Amino acid sequence: MTADSKIWTKRFLSLFFTNMSVFFVFYGLINVLPLYATGELHRNSSDAGLLLTVFLLSAIVTRPFTGKVLDIIGKRKMLIISILLYLATTVLYIFIKPFLLLLLLRFIQGIAFSILTTANNSIAADIVPPARRGQGLGYFSMSQNLAIVLGPFVALLIVQYVTFDLLFIVMSAVVLLGAICALSIKLPANKHVEKPKLTFTWSDLVERKVLPVALLGGFVAFSYSGVLSYLTIYAQEKDLLAYASLFYVVFAAAMLLSRPFTGKIYDTKGPKYIIVPGFFIFIIGLIIMGLMTNMSSFLLAGLLIGLGYGALVPSFQAMSVQSTDVHRSGYATATFFTIFDIGIAGGSAILGAISVHYGFAQIYYVSAVVLVIGAMIYFLTQNKLTKNQTT
Repeated sequence: MTADSKIWTKRFLSLFFTNMSVFFVFYGLINVLPLYATGELHRNSSDAGLLLTVFLLSAIVTRPFTGKVLDIIGKRKMLIISILLYLATTVLYIFIKPFLLLLLLRFIQGIAFSILTTANNSIAADIVPPARRGQGLGYFSMSQNLAIVLGPFVALLIVQYVTFDLLFIVMSAVVLLGAICALSIKLPANKHVEKPKLTFTWSDLVERKVLPVALLGGFVAFSYSGVLSYLTIYAQEKDLLAYASLFYVVFAAAMLLSRPFTGKIYDTKGPKYIIVPGFFIFIIGLIIMGLMTNMSSFLLAGLLIGLGYGALVPSFQAMSVQSTDVHRSGYATATFFTIFDIGIAGGSAILGAISVHYGFAQIYYVSAVVLVIGAMIYFLTQNKLTKNQTT
C-alpha cells in the first residue's frame, strides 16, 4: 500500500478524535439535558424538548452558508474557530442556569456544531484517497458511532452518581482534547485559486448536484429520528428502560464491525451493493422495533437498525462528495447535512405528534414506510445517481 493510498494517517486520526469529541458532547447532552431541565431547572417536558429543537433550528439555518464560509476563510481556520466556539459554549453550561439563557446557549452551540461538523466531514472527504473514499468516510463515521455509545453512557453515569456540573466539566475537557487534535491538522494549499467573493447566490447555499442523494439521506434521517428522539420513552413504556444503554452498545457495535466490509464493497463493487441491503435491513429493524415485547427483540432491532443506518449514511455522504467537483466538497457536505438535519427535525416533530395520538410503536411503522418510499426512489434513480459520480 502506497503512502498516497493510506487512510489512517496522522491528520486523519487527529480529525477522527476531533469529530468524536464533538459528537460525544452532542449525544451526551441530548440524553441528559431533558433530565437537567426537568430536575434541576424545574421545567416541564415541553420546555425540555425545546433544548433539542433550538439546537437543530440553528444548525439548519446556519448549514447552507457554511460551504461558502469554508471556501472564503478556509476549512482549517473555520475548523479551529468553530471548535473553540463549541468549547466555550460547553464550558458555559457550568455557569448558565436561567432557562432562556440556556436556550440562547443551545442556539449558539448549534451554530458552532453546524460549522464544525461540516468542516470535519469536508476535510475528511479531502484527505482520504479518492479511490478509497467510501471506505475512508466509512471509517471516519466510526468516530460518531463511538460517540453514540460513549457520550450517553458517560453522561448518564455521571448525573446518576455525581452532579451535572461535573458532567459539564468532563465534557469541556473532552472538547478541549478535540481542539488540541484539531490544531495539529495541517492541510495543503487549496488548488482552486479563484478567490471567492463575499456574496451569496443560490449555488453558494445549495450544491444542486448533491440534492438527489441528499434527499435520500433525508428519508433516512426522518426514520432515524424516531430512534434518536423517542427510544428511551418507548423502552420505558415497554418496561425495557434498563436495556436502553445496551441497545446503544449493540447499535454502535453493528456499525463499527460492519465498516471495514461495507466501505470496501462500496469502493470495489459500487454503492448499490451496500445501499440496497442497507435499506432492507433498516426497514426490518424498524418493524421489529414496533413489534418488540422483550429484551431479545429490542436488541435485535438495535442490531439491524445499526447495520442499516451504518450502511446508508456513509454511502450517501460519499456519493454526495463524489457527485461534484473536488473544490466544492464543502458545499456538498453542507447541502447533505442541511437536508439530513431537516429530516431529523421534521421527523422528530411529525413522529412526536403521531405518538401522542396513536402510541410510540406506531412511529416505527411509519418510519419503516417512509424508508420504503426512500428505497423505491433509489431503485428508480440509482442508474442516474451512479452516472453522476466522479473521483
